[in-house]
Amino acid sequence: MHHQRIKTLVTLLAAALLLAQASAQRLPLVPLPDDGERAFWWYYQVQEEAPLEALQAVVGAPATPLAVTVDTPVRIAVIYPSLDVSDAWLRGYLAMVARLEEIGLPFEAVQFASGINDHVMQATYTEQVINDDYEYVVYGPTELLINAENIRDLVAAGKKVIIFTYDQVLQTLGDDQPLMYAAFSHYNGSQIKCDWVLENLGTSGSYAVMRGVPGLVDDQRSGGFIDCLEQNADWKLAYEHYGNFEREGGFNGSQQVLTAYPEVTLIHNANTAMAMGTLSAVLSMNALDRVTVSGWGGTGDELDALVRGELGFTPMRMADDLGVAMAEAIRYDVEGRADELPLVFLGRMTIATGDMSEEEVMAMREVAFRYTGVAALER
Repeated sequence: MHHQRIKTLVTLLAAALLLAQASAQRLPLVPLPDDGERAFWWYYQVQEEAPLEALQAVVGAPATPLAVTVDTPVRIAVIYPSLDVSDAWLRGYLAMVARLEEIGLPFEAVQFASGINDHVMQATYTEQVINDDYEYVVYGPTELLINAENIRDLVAAGKKVIIFTYDQVLQTLGDDQPLMYAAFSHYNGSQIKCDWVLENLGTSGSYAVMRGVPGLVDDQRSGGFIDCLEQNADWKLAYEHYGNFEREGGFNGSQQVLTAYPEVTLIHNANTAMAMGTLSAVLSMNALDRVTVSGWGGTGDELDALVRGELGFTPMRMADDLGVAMAEAIRYDVEGRADELPLVFLGRMTIATGDMSEEEVMAMREVAFRYTGVAALER
């Protein structure tokens, strides 16, 4: 279902894109009527499909050796909220490092870690990185719009920036964009989840939503899920709780749901941390037999919960795709091929479910975590 919705939208945009190609138009290539109501452009407004598909093919294949000689290691700063419960941030970094080593590109990478809500710390890190001689900056914002000024400052300082986990392109940057945005589509994931619910849990019921923090990520992960169920089924939203993308938030919100809304049979979570908190609440109240819990991302903790039969389903990212794509973006730039990069890279996603066998889950893990390993990371 979600594929058809996206295909229809792309078809509608095709004519406008052809017109845009006829002249040297500045971003966006494909204007939309509601652009003035958003602070960002959608990825399909700023690029053609060919560069994205080409890089996806490279990312899915083994690395090829670096085509140029590099005498001095390139310096990479990584600013990201890797202190989050989810191991997706760290996996992205580790996959990038492993791919760079496989390519044979000498580098030095320094991590600047924060919590998922520590916006101030990321601003401090930005100042440090601007004042040092880093050539590349991998920036995983705690929230894209909140950190837009930090990103603008990095770009203005001449840093080659890769935005990690966002596929929305900041309008405020105009044509002075980062080297690349790399993400799994939050909206696409919400539609995959919605389709699974409709096909496996039916077209009616009562559900609750554990939202993250107000902003672009939750608007798509949770808002997209809610909109899809409202438009395509008779599911009733009983309760929404902002859990700040934290385990405790998922736990507290789900305890309230289980106590006050016994009719709820499905709890959506917008990230791994809240999903783990929700599972703790559901298990502590012996409600797993009547409540299906969803996750987000197919991280190590989530897949372990799937194998135990606790987590109901999750949109699983081929997790290492993003790290590999970031490494390739740096390689392309070093080789003088930055113009071949898509502005936005999208990784692959599919549904993993609690009724899969351990062998099936492991097979998916092998592909998703081909560089970082199938076990949950210890940090």
